[in-house]
This record gives sequence, structure tokens and C-alpha cells, in this order.
Amino acid sequence: MAPKKRIRGSTRTSQSCSKEETKTGSLSEDSVVESAQGVKGKRKAVTSGKTRKQSISKDELHERPQFCHWLMKSEPESRFENGIDVKFGIEDLKALPNQRGCWDGVRNYQARNFMRDMKEGQQAFFYHSNCKEPGIAGIVKIVKESYVDHTQFDKNDVHYDASSKADNPKWSMVDVQFERMLKRFIPLSEMKKIHLEHKARVGPLKDMALFTRPRLSVQPLTSGKWRSLPVMYTPLKVYISVNIHCSKKLREHVIITV
Repeated sequence: MAPKKRIRGSTRTSQSCSKEETKTGSLSEDSVVESAQGVKGKRKAVTSGKTRKQSISKDELHERPQFCHWLMKSEPESRFENGIDVKFGIEDLKALPNQRGCWDGVRNYQARNFMRDMKEGQQAFFYHSNCKEPGIAGIVKIVKESYVDHTQFDKNDVHYDASSKADNPKWSMVDVQFERMLKRFIPLSEMKKIHLEHKARVGPLKDMALFTRPRLSVQPLTSGKWRSLPVMYTPLKVYISVNIHCSKKLREHVIITV
């Protein structure tokens, strides 16, 4: 769920990835599938006598996917839980002071873990879900990295979790800030069409979590997925980027005209 109120964040220098495949290791499409579909919520116990950092081998660090872009879902239409409206669309974020708020209420371990991986300065698509026309409405920026989600301790909040303790909190959140609206709303139906084309052509959106894990509210995107969505390029340009057999002349023509 999206933020309901603004929480002041730190003023640390913005960090962003210059590449999806960082120097810690290249990111293949297979590793993306494993991360998007098979990451477990439970963390492994630390080996006795070693810190978690020490127990991770260099090979494990090289194999760990590093994401720089995200897709975050929220509901733009009113829906009541225990008498509380959980509605929060991109216009609600824009209406907050400094157009900034905390992304609270996430109660899925994998989505939580993805938020813990987010870095200040990274971008995310603001996706409208559970509504008449779901799709991507705009882009937000991560302005504060993960910290304890206070709503898990609030008995009056719909996301209260009695099993979570103050000395061992289960849930985290990040702060996001509105960056811009898209030139046009990108509906789910359009992205699904491209997804199916990419499955046939082995394109970057063939295993996008939006379709392979549709209930996941926070999802990672590789650079290839981020660039291939019609938000960033026209559908024609997406097709050209995937069709490696097209002529150089045609590619140049597309770059000039779109």
C-alpha cells in the first residue's frame, strides 16, 4: 500500500546505479527470474562466530542481483478496510507536503525485502492497481531508504500486526517523492500485449513480475525492462530494440522519427 502521511527523511547524498549490471556481477535474465519469483522472505541464520557479512562468500556477492529500478503498486480508488479508506493514487502523493510520503503497509515478505534493497535516488513506476483501469501513471523517486514501518504497531491502522514486536519489527517502508506524470497513462492491457510478444521473441519483458507474480506489490525491474516499457519508448521503438534482425537503415530511421 502507498503512503498515507509524510515522514521526514534523511538528507544523505543521492545514490543511484549507473548500470543495472553493476561491477558486483552481470545480471542475466535467468537470474532476474530467480530473484523475482524465488526470493524467500526468511533470512538465513548467521553462522556461529561470524557476522552475516563475513559468512557471504565473494561468489555469492557476485551472483546477487542488483536492481536500480522498481514498480510499486497502490490503489487510486476508494476501498474501505475496517472503516478506513486505503485509497492512495499518484494524485494523493502529489497533494502531500513536498509531494513526499512513506510507502507503508507492505505485508508481503518478498515485497518488503525488495524495499530493503532500494537505494536513495532510484526511480520507480507508480502503478495504479485494483481499479477500473490498472496501469502506470507516473514516476517516483526513492528519497529515504528502508526503515521501520510504524503502522505495524498502530492498533487503529488496517496494517497493524500484533505478532510484530518493537524490539524485532517485521516490516519496513521507504519514503518516495513524486517526480513526474507520464505523457500518457500506460494501461496494463498494452503492457500485457508487449509481454506476450516478448515471450515469443525472448524479449526483456518475457518474465516481468507484473505478469508472472501479479499479486506482488513491489517489484524489481532490470535496465532492459525499464527501457523496454512503452513509458520510456514508443511501441515501435520497443519492437526494433527486440528485433535484432532488422536492418541498420531501419533502426536509424526509427531513432530519427520517434
